[in-house]
Amino acid sequence: MVTAVVIPIICLYFFWITRKEMKLNDIKWLATAEVKKEAVLTGEIKSISQEKQRFYYHRYILVHELMLQTETKLIKAKKICPIKNNIEIDTFSTGEVIRIYGCWDGNHFHFSEYQMVHMDKK
Repeated sequence: MVTAVVIPIICLYFFWITRKEMKLNDIKWLATAEVKKEAVLTGEIKSISQEKQRFYYHRYILVHELMLQTETKLIKAKKICPIKNNIEIDTFSTGEVIRIYGCWDGNHFHFSEYQMVHMDKK
């Protein structure tokens, strides 16, 4: 009699904990695309790498890693976005000059917004 009551209660408790954890991870997954716009960098793209990474069980993120040549040095910049059903993948090309908006995270620049800069040749 006791097991008929205790086992369903334990199962419901673990179901509740799992759902709560999934909601928290979904919020963190969506927050990966949000970056504070504290700094601006402008540079030429020297190399590009794009990688799909697992974030949490069935949630994935897309990481664009760019090497930018600014006026003074070579900088590693990352753009992270959650992969959803209606995602539009950004395309970058080597040799393009872009201006990126974001913040420093350790030794790389984390950005979420960018714009192409058209250089006028004289």
